[in-house]
Amino acid sequence: MAVQEPVTGFAVAVVREDGQWRCSALDSAALTELDAAITELGKLRSTGAAFGLLAVDDEFFVIVRPSPRGPSLLLSDAAAALDYDIAADVLDVLRVDPPDEDDDAVWPEGDLEILADLGLPGAELEVIVSEVDLYPDEQLQMIAQRCGFEAGFSKLLDQL
Repeated sequence: MAVQEPVTGFAVAVVREDGQWRCSALDSAALTELDAAITELGKLRSTGAAFGLLAVDDEFFVIVRPSPRGPSLLLSDAAAALDYDIAADVLDVLRVDPPDEDDDAVWPEGDLEILADLGLPGAELEVIVSEVDLYPDEQLQMIAQRCGFEAGFSKLLDQL
């Protein structure tokens, strides 16, 4: 199940405090280990909204939003769990079985309302996730635009 080659992509922490958005890079371990992403996000100690956006190998993305009762998660493509440990970890936490290997449909798993309190209702997030012709970074850019942190997100991606 584990991908043997190095995983490419990016992991970004997004924080909103006092009406201001701030984006920062997470360690690359967050792309391969869900626990690493959750741990790093937990260290942010924000009084406002804090979540992580992980784009993995131009294949799928994960949104991680820690909370005291456990993380809220959204995996853009459940089939990614067949090839990537981090996607399999997301399904484990969600207590969802991975799809069959011969099922080539793309569907999200997790909380589509994960960013609803930040201006992105679940129905709109579902539309973004269903845009299978877009790469994960393009989908995350749409999410950033809709929530209002596109400028900081784009600036950080240009630096990575």
